[in-house]
Amino acid sequence: MNGTHSVNQGAERREAVLPPREAREKWLDRGFVLATRLFAIGVAAVLILIGVQTAIDGWPAIREFGLGFLYSSAWNPVTNNYGALPMIYGTLMSSAIALLFAFPLGVGTAIFLSENFLPLKFRTPLIFMVELLAAIPSIVYGLWGIYVLIPFLQPIGQWLHENFGGFILFSTRYIGPGMFPAGIILTIMILPIITAISRDSLASIAPSLRQASYGLGATRWTTIFRVLIPSAFSGIIGGTMLALGRALGETMAVTLLIGNSNNLNFSILAPANTIASLLANQFAEASGLQVAALMYAALVLFLLTFVVNVLAEMIIRTVKPY
Repeated sequence: MNGTHSVNQGAERREAVLPPREAREKWLDRGFVLATRLFAIGVAAVLILIGVQTAIDGWPAIREFGLGFLYSSAWNPVTNNYGALPMIYGTLMSSAIALLFAFPLGVGTAIFLSENFLPLKFRTPLIFMVELLAAIPSIVYGLWGIYVLIPFLQPIGQWLHENFGGFILFSTRYIGPGMFPAGIILTIMILPIITAISRDSLASIAPSLRQASYGLGATRWTTIFRVLIPSAFSGIIGGTMLALGRALGETMAVTLLIGNSNNLNFSILAPANTIASLLANQFAEASGLQVAALMYAALVLFLLTFVVNVLAEMIIRTVKPY
């Protein structure tokens, strides 16, 4: 009884201290909730409209080629015969190469910048430089790739072909523009996204987790790999999937470096093409059924990026930090 009485007294004191809310404040709260709800619905509506309009514009090609468009290798505007398999493969493979290199580099850099391996006066410029990579225009990346990256990768490409030429991914000679330099330039472009989001995820972990781990006798690296990374894993995966979406849709830098070949070649040392670079190269001069085929390819790219974002959301909801 005494406990109940004291709780009631505490509630009465709080009500006496806090003034009653005015009707105007309640209406402002309701208006804010309604506005945010409308904004969320608007974003979803814009997404749906983009998909529907792309499907409408590509409907002649969808009706003409059906699902065969996805596994056909032909792209011939003269005969109006179109297939997007080489471009789909180029999009997925270039993004996979970028993710293969950018994920360990980005997470490693995030750990290095968030765990006080360097004094603050050195870490701050490094953080600024990593984030500055995200501000460089893609056309600048493409031009840098032509004059610097392609010559730099020449001996590496030759070595891969000479030593692993029996493997299908290195079965052709390195001639310059191709899948390999395009994947490396995408690595550089998505690296700041993975690094920044991973660093923020690691920095937001409660200090008590680090202290508890050290208190139990864990070393610094044990704490990082057994405590911090699992705790920030959902944020790291979310940033990685966001970077993957950027890689799938990158246009200008890839267009300048990938070689723009519409022939299907599984070797990453050969010229290739992506859906985004195909659209950038051909849309301005396309007409008739070719426009519909390009819109069909754009719809495929839209669905690929949509699936990536859905998978990211599912992973983030599934992986729970402890």
